[in-house]
Amino acid sequence: MGGTMDGLDAALLVVDAQVDFFPGGALPVPGGDAILPALNTYMRMFADADCPVIASRDWHRPETTHFEERGGAWPVHCVQDTTGAEFHEEVQLPEDVIVVSKGMGADEDGYSAFQARDDQGTMLSELLSAKAVERLYVCGLALDYCVKASAIDAAEQGLEAVVLMDATRAVNVSVHDGEDAVEELVRAGVGLAVLDQVRATLSA
Repeated sequence: MGGTMDGLDAALLVVDAQVDFFPGGALPVPGGDAILPALNTYMRMFADADCPVIASRDWHRPETTHFEERGGAWPVHCVQDTTGAEFHEEVQLPEDVIVVSKGMGADEDGYSAFQARDDQGTMLSELLSAKAVERLYVCGLALDYCVKASAIDAAEQGLEAVVLMDATRAVNVSVHDGEDAVEELVRAGVGLAVLDQVRATLSA
C-alpha cells in the first residue's frame, strides 16, 4: 500500500506545469513561476511517502476549436511535440510520475485532468481507482481553469479533493476570476490547504 494522509490513500495531481503556461510562454499565468518551489516540495513529499504523483498536460493538435483561430477562447499553446508543451525545466517530476494527456481532440477543450489518459489510453479516474486513491491533492496551472475543473471533477467522483493554494495561480482574464474560482471550489466541497497543513497529515 502507498502512503497515506490522515489515514486516507492519497495522490498528488500536478496540473499542466508546462512551458507555455509559465512567464515567457504562449499563454502565461501571471506569477506562475512563483509556484515552482512549493510544487517541487510537494512532489518530493508525496514521492517520499510512496503516494502516486500524476502530471497532466495539455496536448493539443495544431488545429483545434480550443484556439482563437478556430473560434476558441485561447491563443495557440501546448501543441503536441512542441517546446511549449514540454514540462517546465524547473519542474522536478519524480522518476515514476504518471503522465496523462488531455485536449487531444479536434473539438476538445480538455480543462479537467479527468478527461486525460495515459499512453495506454487509461483514463485518470481508472488510474486512481486502481491505486485505491481516496484523497486527491491538486496543484499547478491555472487555478481558475484546469485546476478548478480537475478538483471539482474529483469531488464529483467521490474523492476527497484538496487544492494546494501555495502551488497554484490564476490566469485572471477578469480580475476576480481567481477569487470566484475559490468560492466555486468551496461550494463544490473541495478543501483548500498549504504546505504546513499537508505535511502535518503525512503518515507512513
